[in-house]
Parts: sequence; structure tokens; C-alpha cells
Amino acid sequence: MNTLALLLLAQAGPTELGIKDADFTINGKPTFLLGVSYYAGLGASEEALKADLDDMQRHGFNWLRVWAAWSGFQGDVSAVDAAARPREPYLGKLKGLVAECDRRGMVVDVTLSRENGVSGGPRLQTLDVHKRAVETVVTGLAGHRNWYLDVANERNLKDKRFTSYKEVETLFVAAKAIAPTLRVTASHAGDITREELKEYLATGIDFVSPHRPRDAQSPGQNAEKTRQYLAWIKELGRVVPVHYQEPLRRGFGRWNPKAEDFVTDLNGAREAGAAGWCFHNGDERALPDGRPRRSFDLRDKRLFDQLDAEEQKFLRGLKP
Repeated sequence: MNTLALLLLAQAGPTELGIKDADFTINGKPTFLLGVSYYAGLGASEEALKADLDDMQRHGFNWLRVWAAWSGFQGDVSAVDAAARPREPYLGKLKGLVAECDRRGMVVDVTLSRENGVSGGPRLQTLDVHKRAVETVVTGLAGHRNWYLDVANERNLKDKRFTSYKEVETLFVAAKAIAPTLRVTASHAGDITREELKEYLATGIDFVSPHRPRDAQSPGQNAEKTRQYLAWIKELGRVVPVHYQEPLRRGFGRWNPKAEDFVTDLNGAREAGAAGWCFHNGDERALPDGRPRRSFDLRDKRLFDQLDAEEQKFLRGLKP
């Protein structure tokens, strides 16, 4: 970073994420959240983390998504143990990551998941343990307001990850009891129906986080789906943001999005009124070792050294 940028960072002070109607705010100013997946961030070295954060900000990203309970590829970088108690050094690394982003004016998505045993776990299988994990994380990050909590990633999947609406409500209440201003969500795999949206809003969550389908048609549908979600939310008597925290990515299935698909998906979300969008990335599922693993494994290589040519092309087209 240049001298002016470093000076501005030093003067920035605490960063506070808020919500105003269907928008997120940063320090009171309505702000579109443009983010990047950084799932195994607690496994990155301090040097790699800061280099990745520099690159994120250089490309205009103002938030990242990290998991508080993540394991895979024979490595466990979870901030909580099997009983959801603090697990070091990773809870300390989570605190350090959030603090560094706070200093830089960046937002952090901290995600919990019950997992299905494929890459790790299963974990957080009872409501008591899941609730304790929420309390451990929220207590550990007390003092920072630049982050939000996804209490149950893709909670609707009918396997060991399933978390009922009633459980989501319980987890929401537990988080708010410790940090009343914390923003809380529970993400959904696939498109959300109007009835499902009604159930989500009834839990009290602060915004909705649909993980839309990853097929060739999806990017072109994003604007229409966003407008539909916002209209349904208004009809149901609330106004909350629609946040795309885990959209299409490369290496996931038969269809591999190209740079222009990322652009179409992002532009459709932004222009239709979504509050945020994520440059999602992960491992190569079809390969035995999953490499490049991107954000799914940051122990050996930092994120921006693992992105492929199409992802780099997308990044070059971003305008901070």
C-alpha cells in the first residue's frame, strides 16, 4: 500500500456494520458488500493473511467470509472444539483476523455449520452444542462490530447439516443476548420460495442469504430473482437485505463459470438491489487432491496465488 493509504487506515478507527432498510451500511453509510470467500482463513500464516487482505482491498473487496469451524484435507483449523469450547490457537487467529479487518475498514462473515462429515465433522449436532459454539464465538469477538454471524450454513439441506427454523431462532436469540447489535443470518442452499422466506423472516434474522443454483442459466437470472426476493420480503411486512454470500464458483461441477459469468452474476445482483455479493472460490472437486484448493486450504499457499486464469481475468476487470 502507498503512504496515503496507510495513513487513512491508521485514522479509520473502529468499523461498524449496520443495516438501513434493504442495504448494509459501514459506519452509517449505505455500502454494497463486495466480498471474497476465505473459508480456511484461520489456517493462513500472518504474512499470507495480510498479503491476501492487501490484494482484496486492491481489487475493491470490502468483506470476506471465514468459517469458525472448518476442517478438510487432513487439517482442522476450527476455532471451537467438538464440545464447542474455545480451541487455540485458532480462536485467537479468528480474533486477530477480525481485528485486522476492523483496522482496515473491512467486514467479516463468520460462519458456523453442522457439517455432514464429508470434509470434516459432523459437528454441532445437538442444539446445546451448536448454541455453545455461537456463544463462544460471539463472546470471543466482543468489542468488534465489523462482522456478522451465519449461525447455520445451508441449514435446509436434509442431512446432518439440517437446522430447523426453531433452532435458528434459538441461535439468533443466543447471539443477540450477548451482542444486541450483531447482525445474524442463516444461509439457504438453492433458491428460496415465498413460504420459506416467510419462515426465515419469522425467526428474526437480520437479512436473507440464498445460495443460488450453480448452472449456466443462473447468472442471467440473478437480477430477476433479486427483485422477486425483495418484493416478497416487502409483501411479508419486513424490509431486510438480500445477500449473496456464496454464489457460483469454479471447480464445483460440470459447468465452470468464466470471468464474464462472474461479472453478469455480480452486476445482476447489484443493479436489482441486492445488498452484497461474494467472489466464491473453492477446491477442484473432480481432482483427487482438490488442488488448487483456493480458500478451502490456505496452509501452504495464500488465496491469490491459487486462483486460475479465468478468476484472475475477473479480478482484473473489477473497478475499485
